[in-house]
Amino acid sequence: MTYCVGIKVKEGLIGLADTRMTAGNQTLTARKVSIEQKHGDHAVFLMTSGLRALRDKAVTYFQEIIEETGFEYKKMYKLVNAFGGQIRRVAQEDRMALQQSNYDFNIHALIAGQLEDDKEHKLFMIFPEGNWVEVGEANPYFIIGNTTNGKPILDRVLRYDSTLEFAIKVSFLSFNATQVSSNDVDYPVDVIIYRKDSFTMAEERLTQEQMAPYTSWWQNHLAKLIEEFPGDWAAELLAHYQQEQQQQ
Repeated sequence: MTYCVGIKVKEGLIGLADTRMTAGNQTLTARKVSIEQKHGDHAVFLMTSGLRALRDKAVTYFQEIIEETGFEYKKMYKLVNAFGGQIRRVAQEDRMALQQSNYDFNIHALIAGQLEDDKEHKLFMIFPEGNWVEVGEANPYFIIGNTTNGKPILDRVLRYDSTLEFAIKVSFLSFNATQVSSNDVDYPVDVIIYRKDSFTMAEERLTQEQMAPYTSWWQNHLAKLIEEFPGDWAAELLAHYQQEQQQQ
C-alpha cells in the first residue's frame, strides 16, 4: 500500500509520500515521488500508487518522452494529459495479463506544479483510465493509496487559505494517522515544498527517529485533550448505566 498526499493552498503546494513498498513477501524502502524542474521555467512533482511494476513502467515511459523530446509543455494540464497517455499505454500492454492473474490495474498518480504559461500552481489526480481531475479550493487536497485514516484531519482543519507551514504540519499528521493504523505505510517520508511562482521545489526526507519527539508530543496532547473534553454527557450515561445495574 501507499500513502501519498498532495495539498494546494494559496501560498503554494505540499506533497508527502511514504516509502514503504511490498514485493511478494519482501518489504522494501523505495522513493515514490519524482521531481522535474528548471528554475524560472517549470517545477513539477509526480507521485504514484498501485502495483510497483505498473508505476515504474508508466514513469519510465514518461521520463523517456521528456528525454527524447525535451520539456515542451507550457501548461500543467498538457503535462497531465501526456502522463495519462502513458498510463493508458501500460494498460493496453498489461491489463489483460494482470486480470488473468487476479490483479487489478490500479495505478493512480498525483501531479502538481507550475509551468511557464500557468497563472498559478496546480494539483491533479490521474486515475487508472488515464483521465484526471483538478483539485478545487473547497477541498484542497488529494490522497492516493491508503485513503481512509489520513482524511479526517485534513477535512477538519485544512483550508485553501491555510499557510504553507500549516499544510506541512497537517500533511505529516495525516500520514501519522495512517501509519499508526496500517502496517503497509511507513517511514521514511519524502516531503516536497513549492511556493507559488517560484519555479523551484525543495525536497526533504523525514525519518521515524527524527520525528519521534513530535509524534510523542501529538500523542500526549491528544490524550490530554480527550481528558479535557467536556464530559457531563458521558457522566450522565455512566450514571444511568449504574442505576440500571442497581435495579437489576
